[in-house]
Amino acid sequence: MADEKIYAATSAEPDENFDWEAYANDEVVSSEEKETLTQKYSETLSKVSEKEVVEGTVISINKREVVVNIGYKSDGIISMNEFRYNPDLKVGDKVEVYVETQEDKKGQLNLSHKQARALRSWDRVNEALNNDEIVKGYVKCRTKGGMIVDVFGIEAFLPGSQIDVKPIRDYDVFVGKTMEFKVVKINQEFRNVVVSHKALIEAELEQQKKDIISKLEKGQVLEGIVKNITSYGVFIDLGGVDGLIHITDLSWGRVNHPNEIVTLDEKLNVVILDFDDEKKRIALGLKQLTPHPWDSLSADLKVGDTVKGKVVVMADYGAFVEIATGVEGLIHVSEMSWSQHLRSAQDFLKVGDEVEAIILTLDRDERKMSLGMKQLKSDPWQNIEEKYAVGTKHVATVRNFTNFGVFVEIEEGVDGLIHISDLSWTKKIKHPSEFTQVGATIDVAVLEIDKENRRLSLGHKQLEENPWDVFENIFTVDSIHEGTITEIFDKGAVVALPYGVEGFATPKHLVKEDGTQAKAEEKLAFKVIEFNKGAKRIILSHSRTFEDVQKAQKEAEEKQTKKAVKQVKEKLEKTTLGDISDLAALRDQLSANDEK
Repeated sequence: MADEKIYAATSAEPDENFDWEAYANDEVVSSEEKETLTQKYSETLSKVSEKEVVEGTVISINKREVVVNIGYKSDGIISMNEFRYNPDLKVGDKVEVYVETQEDKKGQLNLSHKQARALRSWDRVNEALNNDEIVKGYVKCRTKGGMIVDVFGIEAFLPGSQIDVKPIRDYDVFVGKTMEFKVVKINQEFRNVVVSHKALIEAELEQQKKDIISKLEKGQVLEGIVKNITSYGVFIDLGGVDGLIHITDLSWGRVNHPNEIVTLDEKLNVVILDFDDEKKRIALGLKQLTPHPWDSLSADLKVGDTVKGKVVVMADYGAFVEIATGVEGLIHVSEMSWSQHLRSAQDFLKVGDEVEAIILTLDRDERKMSLGMKQLKSDPWQNIEEKYAVGTKHVATVRNFTNFGVFVEIEEGVDGLIHISDLSWTKKIKHPSEFTQVGATIDVAVLEIDKENRRLSLGHKQLEENPWDVFENIFTVDSIHEGTITEIFDKGAVVALPYGVEGFATPKHLVKEDGTQAKAEEKLAFKVIEFNKGAKRIILSHSRTFEDVQKAQKEAEEKQTKKAVKQVKEKLEKTTLGDISDLAALRDQLSANDEK
């Protein structure tokens, strides 16, 4: 029975006429009053259409969402990401929103601030350009040559040169920041937008610049910040106006690059050296704030003192040596060595070398100093007669050639000349390069000393005996020797003889016995017709070798004929008629000889 009662109770049907509202309220409201109240409530709600842009009020903000009231029966929730361009968003701000749907599956009003901005963005950005309006933008990322900025939902380009008035070294620090910009350019066809943050700063700095420039004076000391460093100088920001410290005005000493002296963003005190009439170019100085090193140079320093320094600059004519910061002296190449032949300073020194030198001249007024290195060594010409006496033998190095001889160096500072005629006793040398080469060593003998001009006269052939003393007994006049024609000229030929000596034969002495002319490389017999020991000259003749034989034969025959005639004459004085026949026979014989 109990179960039946329970079943009856649970299976009972609800009363359709039950007034729940009357049951829930202490006071019963009539249907007419309820309808009136519902109508009044509906009138307080906005009429919202989907796919349109309306204005709403921010009523709540958290890290993820923004709640916006647009006067509808429910509020809309928008992702905080859509407001990242505006970090200053707060409750109560008016924002434009796009009504996507009045109710989604959850019955929630669906709004979008991003789409609202996109629909209105192109008009807004054009309006900002026309009105020179300052707009806010969110720096999204880096790109080639600049940054991408979200402005009214449009991706605008921010060139690197338009980020700030000073050069930007790290673009990444701006990513994720919201900044103010000016719209400076719009391409309507491609819908490209260019913005600038620099334009905002320049307007403010222009006034500061005018104030600073109006107060500039030569010699004025100002504080500035290193803005940029180049190979020729440093640009200093004086608070809205830039000045240049040329590299020569950074330090009294030598500066290879300005970054040796200053660093970026460093604060410096600088002095104004000069500026143009419009004060657009300002020349600054840093070294001028310290005394000139020459002014603090020791008063005891004088000519003849030995100083130490470092080579800072090299030139062909010499080396500049810094003996103190900003104090330099020149060592001319002629003061680097006692050597007289021309050389480059780079043969002795290089930049960075530590050197010791003697002060040769010192002019404090002109701030000039000349130094010498060779003075630290003894002058080799002081005792030249003892070390390199006439007749002594030495080894020298070939330094240079001329048409008339060879310049050599026996030791540093001791130079000499070997005349071309003193290279060889026997060989005919047209140019010294045929005999030796630059850089080679050569044995020499001192022939003469010219101390005044610091030059030695040297010889090479004098190291050997004069072979012409021997040749005088070998190549006697009329002696015959075998020779080879080495060269033929218009005026004659050079003939190589035994013992390495050469002779000369004129064209008429080169005719052979068959009447033809001798040719180069022919080996023939030559007779010496002249020997000149002083001039080292031997004149030869091939023709005379056979012509003299013929001449001797003819002379012998003539002599024999004369002798026979004489005998006949003597017989005639004693002859008889019986001897006439003998006389006739003798006459016939003489006639035959004459025909021969």
